[in-house]
Amino acid sequence: MMKERMNIVIVGHVDHGKSTLVGRLLVDTESLPKGKLEFVKEQCAKNSKPFEYAFLLDALVDEQSQGITIDTARIFFESSQREYIIIDAPGHIEFLKNMISGAARAEAALLLIDADEGIAENSKRHAYMLSLLGIKQIAVVVNKMDLVDYNQNVFNKIKLEYTKYLKSISIEATHFIPVSAREGINLIDISQLTNWYEGASLLEIIDSFTKEKSMDEKPLRIYLQGVYKFDGHKNKKRIYAGSINSGKINVGDKVGFLPSGKSSIVNSVEVYNKSGITSAKTGQAIGLTLEEEIYVNETDLVYKLNESKPSFSDRVLANIFWMGNDPLRSGKSYKLKIGTQKFDVMIEEIQNVLHTADQGEIDSNKLVNKHEAAKCVLKLRNRIPFDLVEQNVHTSRFVIIDKYDIVGGGMIIKNMEDSKPKHAYSDFEIELNQLIRKHFPHWEAKSLEEII
Repeated sequence: MMKERMNIVIVGHVDHGKSTLVGRLLVDTESLPKGKLEFVKEQCAKNSKPFEYAFLLDALVDEQSQGITIDTARIFFESSQREYIIIDAPGHIEFLKNMISGAARAEAALLLIDADEGIAENSKRHAYMLSLLGIKQIAVVVNKMDLVDYNQNVFNKIKLEYTKYLKSISIEATHFIPVSAREGINLIDISQLTNWYEGASLLEIIDSFTKEKSMDEKPLRIYLQGVYKFDGHKNKKRIYAGSINSGKINVGDKVGFLPSGKSSIVNSVEVYNKSGITSAKTGQAIGLTLEEEIYVNETDLVYKLNESKPSFSDRVLANIFWMGNDPLRSGKSYKLKIGTQKFDVMIEEIQNVLHTADQGEIDSNKLVNKHEAAKCVLKLRNRIPFDLVEQNVHTSRFVIIDKYDIVGGGMIIKNMEDSKPKHAYSDFEIELNQLIRKHFPHWEAKSLEEII
């Protein structure tokens, strides 16, 4: 029987020991390829360089020479319970963009703090980034306890101070654990050097993380990538093409389209170079034909009528990470791209900002500078379909475009009160639209919003 697989991101300030921790975990769980450890040790000896567990991960020449992780690395290891993909994200401020892209795939996180150095600027910034990404399962790993003689008071002080900060950004760490990655202390088994610690080992903590529901088990979401009409003599049909972001689709399913507001029944599921397909699931690129051909936007979001529907609103609360050289400004208009859809958006309100300098959150700030994160109210020109981040990451995450450049990214955390008189279309409204189009076909090209 195959073990389930889980994605975990490991973050922390530069030199706090992330790569050493992961390298030691690989060794202690016997997850390294055969001969890898010996090879790295031999290379170190040849170059008169002391062996470091971090060298097991640092594959890039730049990383070896500069001693920092530049890009996001994916490392595989397994315990007796699960297979894991550890996403080793860069800790240096210049590479926070890479850290965000790596952490976006994670279901849980390990956040490292150097016991000797204490809570660094990036320790707070990274926690906020995890909060923005909606990662709820976070274990704080206080590393390098050997440098402070495994002093309980040092650990408790960090735990108290960091817990207070995490609470201020609405995060509650599931665990705090004292370790020495280099010495292998408390990674697999609890050491007598920390006999005052009453918690679990790091591996036990990792195994205790709850696996997210499979994307196949979540409601259907497909962002269309195109609608194609075929007029062949024997093969005349309209195909609605896209990749399945979550859920499953079967012939006979009743599906709706947003923002077009139309619906129909799946007549066939088309897969390139295959025939006889009647169903498909998350990750597959497919085409659909419908019992009734309808006109929809080529980027509509497809969902099942008998499942949880996407939210549909023109006003949302979102967490945003800013990467543009020009600051994000309250009152300025941008383009928001979510899935294959692109909409005009205005920053209605910047509620608070995590500043790179002092880590403070300042209410009613009008600017968000590069590498800063903020909670913002976004006002869109039209209602858009989406899910909240805890419901479906694929349909909650977006990027912000200024002219032709991607300048920010974020995720929707709350559906604000819709400023238009109506909210998401009801089943009655969709059925009414179907009847109108059936009896008044000249209205076919109009949207539901225009009709009602």
